[in-house]
Amino acid sequence: MISVIAFLIMIGILITIHEFGHFLFARLFGVKVEVFSIGFGPPLIKWKGKETLYQIAVIPLGGYVKMYGEDSMTEPVQGEVDKAAFEDPRSFYAKPRWQKILIAFAGPLFNIVLAVILFASAYMIGIHEPKYLKEPVVVGYVHPGSVAEKVGIKPYDRIVAVDGKPIKNWKEFTIAIGMKAAKSAVIEIDRNGEKIVLNIQVPHDITKEPLGISPVIPAKIGQVMKGSPAEKAGLQKGDEIIAFNGKPVRSWFELVDTLSTIKEKKEITLLVRRDGKVFPVKVTPEFNKELNKYVLGISPKMDTTIVKYGFTESFEKAIEKSKELTVAIYNVIKGLITGEVSLKTLGGPIAIAQFSGQALETGLAAFLFSIAFISLQLGYLNLLPIPVLDGGLIAILLIEMIIRRPLPEKAKEYLAYIGFALLGTLMIFVIFNDIMRALS
Repeated sequence: MISVIAFLIMIGILITIHEFGHFLFARLFGVKVEVFSIGFGPPLIKWKGKETLYQIAVIPLGGYVKMYGEDSMTEPVQGEVDKAAFEDPRSFYAKPRWQKILIAFAGPLFNIVLAVILFASAYMIGIHEPKYLKEPVVVGYVHPGSVAEKVGIKPYDRIVAVDGKPIKNWKEFTIAIGMKAAKSAVIEIDRNGEKIVLNIQVPHDITKEPLGISPVIPAKIGQVMKGSPAEKAGLQKGDEIIAFNGKPVRSWFELVDTLSTIKEKKEITLLVRRDGKVFPVKVTPEFNKELNKYVLGISPKMDTTIVKYGFTESFEKAIEKSKELTVAIYNVIKGLITGEVSLKTLGGPIAIAQFSGQALETGLAAFLFSIAFISLQLGYLNLLPIPVLDGGLIAILLIEMIIRRPLPEKAKEYLAYIGFALLGTLMIFVIFNDIMRALS
C-alpha cells in the first residue's frame, strides 16, 4: 500500500511540475491554455478557471496542456474555425517558432530544476552516507582477477597516498582515483608498517570496471531473508558473526569466501555476538541455483552516518549530483542504443512504485532524493527527438526554422504514428519487465 501512495505522490509532483512549465511559458507568451490535465482519460475532478479547464484524470501516467490552436502546425487552407485559430494572436499557431520551442522546452526544464531543488532539500534535511567513506582506506577485500589483485594489493593493506598526495579516507581516495581514469597512478601502501609503492593502471570507466577493492565491512547481519536457513536457525538482524566452524571471521567478505568453499549440504557452526553475548548457532546452508553456491540467506549491515549541509553548500552539492547523474543517464541511453546496456534493466511504473515505496519507508530525505532522480530522468528523456515527446516537437520546429517553411502535415502525422508506436512498444516492454521481476 505504501508503494502505491508513494508512487501517486511522486508521479503527481513530477507531472504537475512538468505541465506547469508548459503552462507558465504558454501564458508568458500570451497563448490561451484551454485544458491543464494531470493524467489521461475521463476526469475524476475538474474545475473551470478564468479561461482554462483544470482537471485530474483517471490514468496517472502523464498529463497534458491543451493550447488554443495546437492541432496543426501548418496554416489551414479551409475552415473558418481553423483560419481564426491560426490568425488569432493568442493561438499557438500564431507564435514565432522560437517561442514554441521555449514552450516545449519548459516542461523538461522544470523537471531538471525541480531535481536540483529536491536534491538540495534532501542534503539540508540530512542524507545517510556509508560510514566507511570517512574512514582510512583499509582494504577489506580484493576481488579475484581484478586490476588491484594483478598489481599486488592485498587484504588489510592501507592506502595512504595517490601520486604523492596523502589520502585520509575512502571518499578522498575515490575522488583521486576517479580523476586518474584511463591513466596510471602511483599508490603508496602501508602493509604492516612496511611502505610499498605500486603503479596501477586505472580503468577508463571505473563504474564498469572497478579497481576491485572493497572496504572492511564487519560480518554484521543487515537482513535475514524469509524462509532462509538463517531464519530457521534463529539468526537476527544486527547479529555479528565472529567465527565460522572455529575459524575467526574478521569481515563480511571473509565470511562470504569461507561460505564459497562449501561444496555439499552440511551443518556448520557460527559463533555469534548479540547484545554483548556470544553463543554458537548451528545452521545448514542451502544451494542457490541462480548463484550456483550454498547460501545462508543473509545480507550485510552497512553502517551509515547522517550528513547535513547548509543552504549554499546543499545547492552546490545538488548541482554536482545533477551533473554526475546527467553523465550517467547519457551513458545509459548511449549503452541502450549501442547494445552495451540490456533493455532488461529498464523499469516501468511497477518498478518506480517499488523504488519510491522503499525510499519513503527509508525517510523523507531518501524520498526527496528518489523524486529528484526520477525527475531528472523524466526531463532528459522528454528531450529525446522522438515524435510526440517535447524533444520531437523541438526537433520539428528546428528543422522548419532551417528550411524556412512548415513540414507537410502528412509527414508530421506519420512521424506522430511512429512516435506513438515507439513509446507504446517501450511501455509494453518495461511493464513486461516489471511483471517478470515481480514474479521472480
